[in-house]
Amino acid sequence: MNINIKKDASIEIVISPDKMKAFIRITEPVGGGNPVGIQEIAFEMKKKGVIFGIKEEMVRYIAENPIYNQSILIAEGKAPVHGINGKVKFLFNISQDIKPTIMDDGSVNYRELNYIENVRKDQKLCEITMPTAGVNGKTVLGTVVKAAEGKIPKVIRGANVYASGDNLSLYSSINGQVKYIDEKLSVFATHEVQANVDNSTGNINFIGSVYIRGNVLSGFTVEAGGDVEVFGVVEGATIKAGGNIILRRGMTGNNKGVLIAGGDIIANFIENSTAEAVNDIKAESIMHSNIKCGNRLELGGRKGLLVGGVTRVGKEIKAKVIGSHLATRTIIEVGLDPNLREKYKELRTEVINLEENVKKADQAINLLRRLEAANMLTEEKKEILNKSMRSKIYYESRLYECCEEVASLEEKLNMEAYGRIRVDNYIYNGVRVSIGSASMHIKETLQHSTLYKDGADIRVGAF
Repeated sequence: MNINIKKDASIEIVISPDKMKAFIRITEPVGGGNPVGIQEIAFEMKKKGVIFGIKEEMVRYIAENPIYNQSILIAEGKAPVHGINGKVKFLFNISQDIKPTIMDDGSVNYRELNYIENVRKDQKLCEITMPTAGVNGKTVLGTVVKAAEGKIPKVIRGANVYASGDNLSLYSSINGQVKYIDEKLSVFATHEVQANVDNSTGNINFIGSVYIRGNVLSGFTVEAGGDVEVFGVVEGATIKAGGNIILRRGMTGNNKGVLIAGGDIIANFIENSTAEAVNDIKAESIMHSNIKCGNRLELGGRKGLLVGGVTRVGKEIKAKVIGSHLATRTIIEVGLDPNLREKYKELRTEVINLEENVKKADQAINLLRRLEAANMLTEEKKEILNKSMRSKIYYESRLYECCEEVASLEEKLNMEAYGRIRVDNYIYNGVRVSIGSASMHIKETLQHSTLYKDGADIRVGAF
């Protein structure tokens, strides 16, 4: 017995999770069922609460030329326009790059570093541009989406700094050394210890820079808001600096010594210690220590030696020798997967191309609609119009996917770092290398090599 099933076309309105887009999906009628009309579409949209950003032209087109079983964008909210953040223009060098001098005999001169940025009383330090206000947006449901106001630039007035009458410029109130640390702008005087840090001085905690002419003995702590420079030897002590740590000789930590710097660490040697620097660490030798630096680790001078312990570096290690012929256990971790950057670059290019394609499709549709209104639309041009509408639907759908993936990659890339290890002389058996997610045990001595991550593997190239 044959039964003819008759079923009208149905409409589903889907709203994106952020309420900024509404899509329609129409199922095809069965057995001579009724198609959808503009009234039915309008009813379903109203039922779902879609009242803003309706693409009326698209709605009319779908009502007249139904596209079945595809999600089609029929309403789009207005994204908020966020305010522009304020900016700070510094009128001095905030990087304060430290470059020790390499002598003709291969030794490193740590005396002439030229790292102090001197300023005079009443010298202008920075100029401040205030933020702009934002413009609110609206969802397809008519809900206002608040725009973020531009952020006031984060520059905190620290010691010995005063503001102009309009608060748009900051000046130094003394002759001294200017530092920008943790978004605070200060001008520091210096504190000098003529002999050792020992029982005669106790622990030192100073807002500015500290210069120690003697040694820092075991068990003592030196903390400074600026730099710390030690002319003698540091034993099992703790030194913390908001800026750089300069050890003219070095540290014999006896597994108790700690160096923590908000800038760079420079030393002749570091042994049996823990050293952490936000930027670079530079030394002639590092032995059996736990090392962490956000940027580059450089082992230079005569030895250029890194052996034992655990070393974690954000970007690059450059040394003459890593490990020892005794196969001393040495663990090195550098950077993370750089391949995400390429994926990010490709997606950004695709987003630009898709945006251009959507723009071209809109131009073609607008032109053909004008011909249609003037009763000049031939069958051939009508087919072009249909093709343009379908192309636009595809481009907008793909653009939405790409933008979501770009946002996800941006979050990951903020935590990624580029990794590379360069060894001028030897890297010995016993060294374990990790670059991002890839690992490698050195099983035979390598010479004049660069280790880098290639896909899921670590490659060995020429120095």
